[in-house]
Amino acid sequence: MNKKVVIAGGTGFIGDYFKDEFMNNGYEVIIISRQLQHISWEDQVGIKEALEDAEILVNLAGKSVNCRYNQNNKAEILKSRIETTEILGNSLLACKNPPPLWINSSTATIYRYAEDRPMTEEEGEIGSGFSVEVAKEWERSFFAFRLPQTRQVALRIAIALGESGGVMTPMKSIVKFRLGGTQGSGNQQFSWIHLEDLFKIVLFVRDHVEMNGVINCSSPNPITNRELMKQLRKIMNVNVGLPTPKWLLEFGAIFIRTEPELVLKSRWVYPERLEKAGFKFTYRHLEKALQQIIK
Repeated sequence: MNKKVVIAGGTGFIGDYFKDEFMNNGYEVIIISRQLQHISWEDQVGIKEALEDAEILVNLAGKSVNCRYNQNNKAEILKSRIETTEILGNSLLACKNPPPLWINSSTATIYRYAEDRPMTEEEGEIGSGFSVEVAKEWERSFFAFRLPQTRQVALRIAIALGESGGVMTPMKSIVKFRLGGTQGSGNQQFSWIHLEDLFKIVLFVRDHVEMNGVINCSSPNPITNRELMKQLRKIMNVNVGLPTPKWLLEFGAIFIRTEPELVLKSRWVYPERLEKAGFKFTYRHLEKALQQIIK
């Protein structure tokens, strides 16, 4: 019988990459999403049948945080994460032979603004504000389930970088139009992970059955925003990059319907558990990752 993986919310930037890579690794891939060609979130019978005898469940579902944080969007961001997690947990409870591993996405934004030291799973300090509260509720909902046959792992994912979308699309445009200078103070830490390493982490967790709980998914070498923009300009052969002060970022965010926090928050995340477990990053340094992404 073919190996089977179920990806919930598997139609976005990370989900599309995971689907292709799982298929390349010999898996049958089943997607749960709101798109018509996949299993619907309303189809409880279909979800349960998909999960029976699966090897892994990966949940990536949730409304994008790249929007203005008005009341409607805030409610949808939270609801889309909690409801889907609870649907999956209840479906697993109903399975006779559920997958032995449930990986739920979370976010490295759960940690406080940090320019002073890195945040590890053990020593990291949880922050405050809307994004943090969403992350806390998301993990609370996930770990509230007691699943004797299924190991549960929450991936606190830093900003994911890859060729076909995500944050690199707008950042390349910014640099191209000579606006790729320092953003805000430039001192804020940029914690990141290449998609290839993120998928490798999923396989690593699959193979290391002692791993459960929360895991930081971030390169061990974050850099400042100032260095990030410098490296982007260098690899794109753009000599000029006008800086964008904080007030202008806050003003411009209104017009492009996003939140300045996505650029201005200092995320200094360290993958201590992965490092101690012996995980080998392909992309430990941003320069190598950018060389692969920006061809």
